[in-house]
Amino acid sequence: MIKVKNLTKTYRTKDIETPVLRGIDLEVPEGEFLGIMGKSGAGKSTLMYQIGLLDHPTSGEIVLNGINTENLTTEERTQIRLSILGYVFQDYALIPELTASENVMIPILMQGKSGVEAREISRDMLKKVGLGHRMDNKPSQLSGGEQQRVSIARAMAHNPKILFADEPTANLDSVSGQSIIELFKDLNEKGQTIVMVTHEEEYARYCNRIVYLEDGKIVRHTTQKQ
Repeated sequence: MIKVKNLTKTYRTKDIETPVLRGIDLEVPEGEFLGIMGKSGAGKSTLMYQIGLLDHPTSGEIVLNGINTENLTTEERTQIRLSILGYVFQDYALIPELTASENVMIPILMQGKSGVEAREISRDMLKKVGLGHRMDNKPSQLSGGEQQRVSIARAMAHNPKILFADEPTANLDSVSGQSIIELFKDLNEKGQTIVMVTHEEEYARYCNRIVYLEDGKIVRHTTQKQ
């Protein structure tokens, strides 16, 4: 599902170069729940942003679902993000003026579906994440765990091939964090490919495999007993 070869990322400001990724090689088969771990500054989120086409690497090759992304136009990258990729962020990234249902509708509408169809899909997805009773609430009326569930419903609304999650439990209490990670595990058991950045060992144990980054390189990986 994901193939990464010799991936590098260097940030440049004036005369200063800061290498963050230093030759990453990685493969993620379909249906894997992959955890990415490492100390702060190791390059975890940067790696996810490159793989998820949210940023451009300095060099290297990224193949997603058989598509080599190296020479894609901006429009083609956007289309891939809308069609086969889903994203969950630690800050939820919800639009405060919109209801839970309306937030989930956004990527569906961007795919060109009608408002009626988008609303139906949105309501179905919110029911699946346990928020059927919260559809018409705005983010300010939801707990942190509920807001993260809305963001997961939004990420899954278009049936993405790959779900990316960047520290999805970082802003949650232990009970909410546990419920979110169990929701990810349930999605994975149904066949969803997931790549999750986390620094929390207790949640990483739910992954099939963990790769550890240090100074922009993968230094080891472990396969988890399920």
